[in-house]
Amino acid sequence: MGTADDTRTNLLTALTSPLAPTPARVVVVGGANVDLKAHTLAPVILGTSNPGLTTQTAGGVARNIAENLARLGVAVSLVSAVGRDNLGDALLADSKAAGVDMRFVMRVNEQLTGTYMATLNHEGELLVAVSDMTVLNVLTPTALHDRRAVLRGATWVVADGNLTEATLTHLMTLAAEAGIPVAFEPVSVPKALQIRSAVQAGFAPHTITPNLLELGALVGHEVADTQDAIRSAAQELHAQGIHTVWVRRGQSGSLLSTPTTLTELPTLPAKVTDVTGAGDAMLAAFLAALLAGVAPAEAARQGHAAAALTVESTHTVSPTLTRAAVLERLEQEAQNRR
Repeated sequence: MGTADDTRTNLLTALTSPLAPTPARVVVVGGANVDLKAHTLAPVILGTSNPGLTTQTAGGVARNIAENLARLGVAVSLVSAVGRDNLGDALLADSKAAGVDMRFVMRVNEQLTGTYMATLNHEGELLVAVSDMTVLNVLTPTALHDRRAVLRGATWVVADGNLTEATLTHLMTLAAEAGIPVAFEPVSVPKALQIRSAVQAGFAPHTITPNLLELGALVGHEVADTQDAIRSAAQELHAQGIHTVWVRRGQSGSLLSTPTTLTELPTLPAKVTDVTGAGDAMLAAFLAALLAGVAPAEAARQGHAAAALTVESTHTVSPTLTRAAVLERLEQEAQNRR
């Protein structure tokens, strides 16, 4: 196994070498679950039942990112774990039908397929959610190592914070040894900290996509929602070897930070139906644009367009998402500003 300096050299070579003639392929590692969502029809009254609608869709941060990538025309493989149950059967079938390579997903007899139960208000904003990802504990470093062949020929790896710290560290090591850049989606404040061991070992992700609270967890102190404070916190992560820090700020848009640049990006206007999955679509569209040769700031704008399309859908992943739809949404917004 190489040293951290060796793997940094491999990664730099991979990021600066000409594109290979083979098609780009992304490997996504992390959670796959079923989303169970309840939408209230009026402002919520706590402590009693509220009239509403319920839906069930395929979900999971890693799986959502993978499906979004597939819908955007990127070859993608998912590494995850689901139960050997009806929910797992449906999850595999739906994801495969969307174009995701599911051959590396583990089926588990002893655990149920993961679930994410969310309650959203009448405006589509999240009130509270409970996530049961116990099944993903079977994706140990050994299990991941047994599936390392999936990394062969990959252009990017995406990892989510649902992985255990040990598994995530092993994934970062494998990716660094292969010279493959990694994008890390923290998922939540507690799960954002799963990346610490890998960073401390010298295997930092190339890109990380926290919201403001997750950014604070990563740097160990509260971060104010100002450009200067966010930039300062991002610089702390750059100093640890993380090249790109893309901070999501909700309705305030996002900040894309690299060691030498800072770009502020607005959200695109949207008629919000359900905010679930917006961040997953943002990252997928960002990577799809980078793979198409788009500069990072413009790729982030395409990410915001994908998020706008997603929040207008009742699905966690919009079934109408394509590169053409993303570019059309950006063009429409440009026309509206004229």
